[in-house]
Amino acid sequence: MLAVHADWSIDARKRWMVRAHGHPGHWRLGPPEPVGDPSSLLARLRADAGNDPVALGVDFPIGLPRAYAAAAGVDHFPTFLAGLTATEAFFEVCERLDQISLARPFYPRRPTAGMRRAAHAAALGLAGPADLSRACDRATATRPAGAPLFWTLGANQTGKAEISAWRELLLPAIATDTPPLLWPFAGDFRALLGPGRTVIAETYPAEALRQLGLRLPGSKRRQPDRRALAPALAARLATLGALPDPALRTAIDDGFGADPPGEDRLDCLLGLMSVLLVLARQRPDTAPPDPAIRRIEGWVLGQTDLPTPPHPHNPPVGNACPHPPPVVA
Repeated sequence: MLAVHADWSIDARKRWMVRAHGHPGHWRLGPPEPVGDPSSLLARLRADAGNDPVALGVDFPIGLPRAYAAAAGVDHFPTFLAGLTATEAFFEVCERLDQISLARPFYPRRPTAGMRRAAHAAALGLAGPADLSRACDRATATRPAGAPLFWTLGANQTGKAEISAWRELLLPAIATDTPPLLWPFAGDFRALLGPGRTVIAETYPAEALRQLGLRLPGSKRRQPDRRALAPALAARLATLGALPDPALRTAIDDGFGADPPGEDRLDCLLGLMSVLLVLARQRPDTAPPDPAIRRIEGWVLGQTDLPTPPHPHNPPVGNACPHPPPVVA
């Protein structure tokens, strides 16, 4: 099969991907490459794979917070997504609190007075800022929280990348004659990977590091720190039966370059390795049994840890994997 991971950004110069050809235990990995035109990405991957399955990991949100979905009358995320258009008001980022509505939830466009997440939640009619996050966005015992879906300001925001990815990648793809399958809404990841199919799953670089048992010495924004990770990264690839080509091995040893997208090239490799972990059955390919997660919120591929503490307004979500495999150091 063809396994791929795309690291996403609102800035096209920071969108990178890595491909792996083969099957579990026997992978050939190419170097990081620009994603290119998002609207043609899946067609290009399908052409590369032929009739083989395409397993695509992406690091942007795929799903909606359950509290928002309940208020908006949404009970199935893929159906909601299929009802959107690229020009929908839904994607217009609000500049002021009085512009926010369930039909236009993204905020804020720029720094402004009163720009707090509690005020954002209140403008959407939600009980509090926790309602802006999905279960998989919240902190676990081993990983910090991700940003809420609809927040679009600051270094830790995901809203702008989400808008870009949904409009430029997902909406054109699901409008084709052979739309991709979205995990976990369509079923278990490995079971979906039949001939000619493309399956897309959400990943998270901080979660991928934890799943791989790796620890980054310092900041991924610094080339020397990325370079210091090279021996452990190469050793972990070997345990997956993943053979990097010479260009990728050079990139790993060099810390993925001195330019700002170096961190994105690292992230796309980490994301791909988390996909390979699931394909190798070293991580689960299922989401927790909570219907809200499997129909509305989505989940991070391979994640087993549940939010800590649980959401104050929702019951526990159950176990992602009854017997999660150990993390290999």
